[in-house]
Amino acid sequence: MRAIQLKRFGGPDVLDVVEMPKPLPEAGEVLIRVRAAGVNFFKVLMRGDRYAVTPDLPVILGVEVSGTVEALGQGVDASLTGTRVAAPLFASKRPFGGYAEYVTIDAKLAVPLPDILSFEDATALMVQGLTAFHLLRQSPPAGKSVLVTAAAGGVGSLLVQLAKRQGASTVIAVAGSRAKLDLALSLGADAAVDYSMSDWPMRVREAAGGAGVDVVYDIVGGTMTAASLQALARGGELVFAALGRYAIGAAELEAMITRNKSLRGFALLPLLSADGLRASLSELFHLAAGGQLAVTQGGRYPLDQANEAHRLLEERRSTGKVVLIP
Repeated sequence: MRAIQLKRFGGPDVLDVVEMPKPLPEAGEVLIRVRAAGVNFFKVLMRGDRYAVTPDLPVILGVEVSGTVEALGQGVDASLTGTRVAAPLFASKRPFGGYAEYVTIDAKLAVPLPDILSFEDATALMVQGLTAFHLLRQSPPAGKSVLVTAAAGGVGSLLVQLAKRQGASTVIAVAGSRAKLDLALSLGADAAVDYSMSDWPMRVREAAGGAGVDVVYDIVGGTMTAASLQALARGGELVFAALGRYAIGAAELEAMITRNKSLRGFALLPLLSADGLRASLSELFHLAAGGQLAVTQGGRYPLDQANEAHRLLEERRSTGKVVLIP
């Protein structure tokens, strides 16, 4: 099979197309013919050794795929053959390997797809859908004004919709272009602010009635975090979900304390059990299949153009989900 291998850290061009043996499913596993593999920004950071986790090299990147079950390991129900499934590799014993034509995964982690849900949309609802889903479980938005950073991206576009669905009083979207702001508004945001404007935190405060927002869902990190704190109301909460991009110091933390603001960390994997993972994904899949949750696709690239997909994300030119099609 073909796969995309990372042998050394660097720019997009360090991603190499390689030929390697097709994996064989072990007992209790299924072999999946990959139809869509997700490309995530944290993988862009990992490729350049700029993420919180450094993988051992060489490695096949990719932590989420969807496809069809082609073969079964010992002890797996024969009825699974040919079924359409999502494979959340990130929750498995082999969390990488998605940038390939085939993957194996524990059959208990393969989640069936509704017939009308595309492979691309199912892939968008794994890492990014689960992140949005559990961010709102950690800090429920009902009755609150909330700020969503990177609101036109894969996580942000879903957060906007789910926050409105769960009763947020006001959803304010932040993004970096008119097209991205318009997308967030079309998905249900009550207001949208361009973060390229120097006074954007004040504009967010104004959109929230002058006092600031009750909750910031920060999925960007870096300088965005400190700026977002300026948009946060007294007594508000910033939920930080940008692993590896933490950039606030003692001064910002002290200012938060004196204004009764709180900081909540967010890491997805510790929140996932096998049963909970299946239940959460099934809920997201059925919301999307039923037209109650719109999935924004940001680009489809052949497997051998993984470097171009990474370049798109690195240059912040994408909206929604970017996928590879083996």
